Amino acid sequence: MLKKRVFDINSDRLGPDCPFTHWKLYFKSQMQKISQSKFKSFSTSSEFRAGAYAITCSKISIGANVIIRPNTMLFADPREGDDGQIIIENDVMIGSGVHIYVSNHRYDMEDKNIMEQGHYMAQSVHLEEGCWIGANSIILPGITIGENAVVGAGSIVTKNVPSRVVFAGNPAKLIKKL
Repeated sequence: MLKKRVFDINSDRLGPDCPFTHWKLYFKSQMQKISQSKFKSFSTSSEFRAGAYAITCSKISIGANVIIRPNTMLFADPREGDDGQIIIENDVMIGSGVHIYVSNHRYDMEDKNIMEQGHYMAQSVHLEEGCWIGANSIILPGITIGENAVVGAGSIVTKNVPSRVVFAGNPAKLIKKL
């Protein structure tokens, strides 16, 4: 029990699988304190709600007026280097259940099982100011979502989204310009 407590406090992650720190997310002052200590940057006007996950918090920056809702997964890269960060600028709206990944499993080596191939190099994800990511969307590695762009709920984003457009679908594609 003591080892788990020390792990939760010292680990570079937040989420329901870390019960000794997760309970703090239910109380705004405690949530602010732990979020500011774990994340690379975390605005005092933002919230990281109970039920959300963040892996490698030290590579995740969260700007002002952002709420990370339950069932959302922010998965930055634990390997050294500047690649594999998640940058969320000010006033970004993120629905529940959004998943953001900065790396993916390799599958291009014909002579190896996929499980043995490892991962591709990490690529940072950037959500620019004022964008809106609909619930249950998935943002894949290396993606930038432009200012005031909208990603429709349930979309899988495989390419960059320009500013002031609506992208939706699987894979997400341009629906209209704003």
